[in-house]
Amino acid sequence: MSTHREAEAGTEGGRQDLKRVMGPGLLLLCIVGDILGAGVYAVTGKIAGEVGGVAWLPFVVAFAVATLTAFSYLELVTKYPKAAGAALYAHKAFGIHFVTFLVAFTVVCSGITSASTSSALLASNLLIGLDEINGAVPTGSTASLVVALLFMCLLAAINLRGVAESVKFNVVLTLIEMSALAIVIGIGFWAMSKGDGDLARAVVFDSGSDRGMFAAVTVATAVAFFSMVGFEDSVNMVEETKEPERIFPRTMLTGLGIAVVIYMLVAVSVVAVIPAGDIANPQNPEAGVLLDVVRVGAPGLAIDRIFPFLTVFAVANTALINMLMASRLIYGMAAQDVLPRALSRVLPGRRSPWTAIVFTTALALGLIVLVSTRSDSTVVGALGHHRPVAAGGVRGRQRGLPGAASRPSLRGLPRPDRDPGRRRGRLRVPGGALGPRPGRLRAVPDRGLAAGPGHRAVGAHLGDQPGAAVAAHRLPRHRPPGGVSPRRGP
Repeated sequence: MSTHREAEAGTEGGRQDLKRVMGPGLLLLCIVGDILGAGVYAVTGKIAGEVGGVAWLPFVVAFAVATLTAFSYLELVTKYPKAAGAALYAHKAFGIHFVTFLVAFTVVCSGITSASTSSALLASNLLIGLDEINGAVPTGSTASLVVALLFMCLLAAINLRGVAESVKFNVVLTLIEMSALAIVIGIGFWAMSKGDGDLARAVVFDSGSDRGMFAAVTVATAVAFFSMVGFEDSVNMVEETKEPERIFPRTMLTGLGIAVVIYMLVAVSVVAVIPAGDIANPQNPEAGVLLDVVRVGAPGLAIDRIFPFLTVFAVANTALINMLMASRLIYGMAAQDVLPRALSRVLPGRRSPWTAIVFTTALALGLIVLVSTRSDSTVVGALGHHRPVAAGGVRGRQRGLPGAASRPSLRGLPRPDRDPGRRRGRLRVPGGALGPRPGRLRAVPDRGLAAGPGHRAVGAHLGDQPGAAVAAHRLPRHRPPGGVSPRRGP
């Protein structure tokens, strides 16, 4: 009898549905992990820098506002227990495919962008952590790109394996992330018990800006609210939840409560251990102020080697949940005929939306490559339309640039003036002069090439950027024919 019911539940209109495997426990950890994510490492220091010791207050206000939003989602998710979340609700409300597509498009873009960014951050943190242990580990942009792509493919493989495996993997990541936060909270309170912290700071308002308390708390609440609305991603998993009408309301509100308690305890630990003036400027900006709490409370702990790996799990959890959300949203919209029906195909045995997973993974991989390529070519792109002009007006090639991966052309460099003595104050070189015209590169004695308005400096700025493949250029210091000095002119 139960087998017959399961077979009936697995089909609807000749289409195979997703597999319902998530109970209250799995759903709760999914919601808590989604709300915490990697944001807890970043927003805590920003909020504390804005309002000082009362950093816990914006989280309380944000919790109240997020709870109102959660009630709206619970009303809709119990009425329409299907994948696609906000896009499905817009479709049911208006019935206009274009409006539904816009909602789905924006939500999918936000999810894929967040997952791609998280993958790139995970790759960087992982390589940094491995480099702390073994200095031979490469940490360049190419290595980070490869690790990010491999991680995204791993997420796709787990997602294709089935929602049960995906959710269990999410549970492991969430538990590790919560353990890391528990360590921070425990060390913070331990430092206060030894006298290295002052709990009285938790009631002192000390804004780093000129705002009053109401304005500062409002700004900080806006930041805290957007770090707590991760629960909305869980509604896309409703079609894989057992008895969603019964367990979803209780589980979502419980997850919100657990998350806000963790946020408040972390905020109290930060403001009690770290002085207000040091919160806004942590020693390690990537790790945030939480690392400073551990340094103060447990100076003997080799946290510099441990913390990058802890953030890896938090970032991986964020990426996994976003990819789960995006694939289920695409699947749900295809099932509603808003997107091509082919995107709603499900694996017969695993009953995972394989076409939607492949589609979203391809978008994420393309975005990772695009962002990595654009960041690596920032310097080359700035010089990509210029050609070098050698002394005497002869086109030359750049040779011997340290670390240069290519030979960028300098096509837009101002051509040598044919009348070198026409304007005063120009630097005269053999065969012409480069005048200080606005918006063009000009030659500066003893300083190489500097930039006029609208251009970047070639040597002083671009060569300092990470991954830059351009060396500082200097004009040859010699006296050209005719006794003309490059410093003083004729």
